[in-house]
Amino acid sequence: MTISIWRYSHFLLAAIASLFLLLASVTGVILAVEPIQHQFQGYAIDNLETISTGDAITLLQNSHEEVFSLTVEPSGFVKASVLTTDLETAEVYVDPRTGATLAPVPERPDLYRFTTNLHRSLFLKTTGRVFVGVVSFLLCLIAITGFVLLLKRQGGVKRLFSKVQKDYFELRYHVVLSRWMFLPILIVAVTGVYLSIEKFGWLPQTNALQTTSEEVEITSVYAKPADLPILQEITLDQVRTIEFPFSDHPEEYYQLSLVDREIRVNQQSGALLSEATYPFVDLASRWSFQLHTGEGSVWWSVVLLLASASIVFFMYSGFVMSWRRLRSKKTPWVTRPASEADMIVMVGSETGSTYNIATRFCIAAEKAGYALHRCELNAYAEVFEQTDGFKNIKQILILTATYGKGEAPTNARKFEALVRSLPPKHTVAYAVVGFGSLEYPDYCQFAIRVDELLASIDTFERAHPLYKINNANTAEFDHWVAKWQQPLPHSFVVAHPKGKKKQIKQHSFTVMERTPLNVDDTFLLRLRPKETLRFVSGDLLTVLPKGSEIVRQYSIANINGDILLSIKKHEFGRASSQLFELEPGEQLIASLEINKQFHFPKHCKEAIFIANGTGIAPFFGMIAANPNTKIHLFWGGRTEASLALYQPILAEVLAKNPHYTLHSCSSREGSNRYVQDLLHTETALVQQVCSNDGVVMICGSLAMQHDVLDVLDAQLEQHPDLSLDVLEHQQQLKMDCY
Repeated sequence: MTISIWRYSHFLLAAIASLFLLLASVTGVILAVEPIQHQFQGYAIDNLETISTGDAITLLQNSHEEVFSLTVEPSGFVKASVLTTDLETAEVYVDPRTGATLAPVPERPDLYRFTTNLHRSLFLKTTGRVFVGVVSFLLCLIAITGFVLLLKRQGGVKRLFSKVQKDYFELRYHVVLSRWMFLPILIVAVTGVYLSIEKFGWLPQTNALQTTSEEVEITSVYAKPADLPILQEITLDQVRTIEFPFSDHPEEYYQLSLVDREIRVNQQSGALLSEATYPFVDLASRWSFQLHTGEGSVWWSVVLLLASASIVFFMYSGFVMSWRRLRSKKTPWVTRPASEADMIVMVGSETGSTYNIATRFCIAAEKAGYALHRCELNAYAEVFEQTDGFKNIKQILILTATYGKGEAPTNARKFEALVRSLPPKHTVAYAVVGFGSLEYPDYCQFAIRVDELLASIDTFERAHPLYKINNANTAEFDHWVAKWQQPLPHSFVVAHPKGKKKQIKQHSFTVMERTPLNVDDTFLLRLRPKETLRFVSGDLLTVLPKGSEIVRQYSIANINGDILLSIKKHEFGRASSQLFELEPGEQLIASLEINKQFHFPKHCKEAIFIANGTGIAPFFGMIAANPNTKIHLFWGGRTEASLALYQPILAEVLAKNPHYTLHSCSSREGSNRYVQDLLHTETALVQQVCSNDGVVMICGSLAMQHDVLDVLDAQLEQHPDLSLDVLEHQQQLKMDCY
């Protein structure tokens, strides 16, 4: 009986995860080749433990116009970010013993980039990463249950490596390979789970906290890094990365990330300014990554390759063994299609919070005995067809957020048109729950619009009045659930996760310039950080208005180290009014948030920027920072005078990048065109940029984004190899709309 339990557990786990394991193992085989191929480039430096960090820095600085950073890879390759004689930034492999450049760092092959994305997230972004994490956990269980079966088959640990009984091929080598591959597969699975947990931020904070050393009187000033005693003591085998000083200023420092700690060293005196020991979580993350990828070790990469290939064989042999042992029996993954449900839960969510609430609601309702089908609002047509126009559906529940100025979330932008074209064939009850914030004038506006639309259609019957929930308040949602289920036979309580407040680090900024309001009540604000901060165009400045608990975020441009904001002043807007009152020289306390999904990609040769109103701001910095990139900027404003506010900065940008072109339009005068109308006439340009690995970036209002996506969708349909999904998967479509 015990063996049967382990066997069925092992089989069931493998069956559930089979498709994803197959995908993960095949991609794992491909990715295991990359470290091996990388090592055979031959740029590894021997005896790093004999090379002084100070000597290496001096030699590099003597050999290059400027050095920004140095990285010692686990492979033994030494990489530097330098300024070439052509005044271009380049990543190169170097010989730290001479300072000479060995070769430029090649761009990662498309095969490995594609395979990595597939391996990590199945091209499903967050959902895909969840699947990968779950499958990694299932692989742990599969390995453990398989090892228990192996021990039972072999007669205990002492007989683990004894001779395997002769049997048919699949069974014999299933056992033989299990003995050798159990530990590598378990390591792959455990590290995969750990990296997934880390990706979702479920681990403790891993940032090393710098401890400032007591102030020491500077008695010596050294002419070059090779003379600094502390840098002479540290050898390159202890180094991970070195960030070079930004300037020759006496207070600037080298920041060294070592194997076990981080330190900051004054560039002239060699004084140890501060140091921080890495938390265990950070070290564990690094070990997990190297064990999972084989980075820096050819022999371990070979083991990973064999382990990944073995998983494929185990799947094949396990299927054969199960087929031969058991009668054929279908055990499909149980899910509830719309045709088998009596209630439909449709969700509109932009950031995922509303979708999470809907999911917890469905779980609780299913446990209470209700038959629910959950889907996005954009899936209305599919559900309509599967249920024959909502025949036998007792009620449709719509849980939706409102985004921007009363707009629909991205996964609900087709809903209104679909409802109008496909009204229910049978009378069906409905209830709408809106999620929003009372601090915004368009509070729950999309939910209001949906409720009114459904009420105007004869075959929809309102079962409950529209219910609006402020700031996803759980008590308010529980109150609605209680009222909703009063006439129903079964009651239930929805579980809510405990929230964790995000720690925001604030910084001080000096106001350098604030323009007057233009005809659209829009102004520019230029800020300069009082400390050295790293940020790029597309990152976000987070402002907490006085007397409010809701932050306001603005997309920024990096112009010569300053932050440039384009802000629309709203009559009752707390944040915009507070910012407009700032005068040059005054201080603003705010925080910076990295917004990687809206960073301009490296090595992009051509791009299309699309914006309306204040959404143009981050594009100023991107155009200026990429002088060799051909950029087509499409911008829409209300009037021609709206553009006057941006003319000075456009002239400044044009001086830095002569390869950009501006296409502008006005919606309230002249031809009355919107930015999507401009784009509509440029199908050939869109297809050309996208097919040549270019990028399309959109910033501005959510309503504009929806219209632009419709235009792009139609334009890409005319190309056999392009679509919005393809662009998103290849990170050629980036959006930051509000």
